[in-house]
Amino acid sequence: MDITLLVKAAVMGIVEGLTEFLPISSTGHLILTGSLLDFTDEKSKVFDIAIQTGAIFAVMWVYWQRLRETAAGLGHSAKAQRFTLNVAIAFVPAVLLGLLFGKAIKAHLFTPVVVASTFILGGLVILWAERRQATAVRVERVDDMSALDALKVGLVQCLAMVPGTSRSGATIIGGMLLGLSRQAATEFSFYLAMPTLIGAGVYSLYKERALLSAADLPLFAVGLVFSFIAAWLCVRWLLRYISTHDFVPFAWYRIAFGIVVLLTAWRGWVVWAE
Repeated sequence: MDITLLVKAAVMGIVEGLTEFLPISSTGHLILTGSLLDFTDEKSKVFDIAIQTGAIFAVMWVYWQRLRETAAGLGHSAKAQRFTLNVAIAFVPAVLLGLLFGKAIKAHLFTPVVVASTFILGGLVILWAERRQATAVRVERVDDMSALDALKVGLVQCLAMVPGTSRSGATIIGGMLLGLSRQAATEFSFYLAMPTLIGAGVYSLYKERALLSAADLPLFAVGLVFSFIAAWLCVRWLLRYISTHDFVPFAWYRIAFGIVVLLTAWRGWVVWAE
C-alpha cells in the first residue's frame, strides 16, 4: 500500500472525526479536503462514508453506559422503550429519502461550490437559532421528547442530504428551533447518528463492493482508527463546551470558511475539484 495514500487516509479520518458531531458539516470538510489532497475518485466517496463508522464507535463508547441500560431495560422499562422508539422514528425519514434521492444528490450536489454556499446559509441559520433559544425551550432533556418531537428532528435531519448542511448541524440547530434545549438537541443528535451513519456506511460498502478489494483494507483501517480517536476527543470536548457556551462561534466559522472557498474558486487561487 502506498504510504502517501495511507497518510491521506489518516488526514481524512482526522477531519471526519473532528467535524462529524460539530455543526460544521463533516461531508463538506471531507469534500474540500479530498479536493486539496486529490482524493476524489469513486472509491474515495465510499471511503468518506465508511469512515463515519469510526466516529460513531467513538460516540457509542462515550455513551456506552446509557446504551447498555437502554438495551437491558427494553423488556420492562417505559423510559427505555420510549427512548428507543423515538430514535427509530427519527431514523426512518432519512432512510426513505436517502433511498429515493441519494444517487441524484451525489451526482449533482457533491461539489465545493455547493458546499461553500450551504456553509454560509447554515451559519446564518445558527445565528438565528441562537437568538431564539433563550425563550423557545420547552424540552429540557432527551427523555422528555415526544414521538412527534423525534419525527420532526428526523425530518430536519433529511436537510443534511445536501452536502455542507451538516447532519449534526441540522439535527442540533433544527432541534433547538423546534423547542429542544441545546443539551437535549445535541445528545439526541448523537444518538440518532448511531443508526443513521452505521446504516449509511454498511449500505455504501455493500452497494459499491465491486470497487473494493482486500488490498483496500489498510486504507479503510487507517481512516477508521484516526476517525475514532479524533471523534472521541471531539465529543468529550463538545459535551463540556455546550454546558457553558453557545454555537455562535461555529456559525461565524461556517460563514468565513464558505466565503474563503467561494473567493478562492472565483479568483482561481485554488482549483477545487468537482
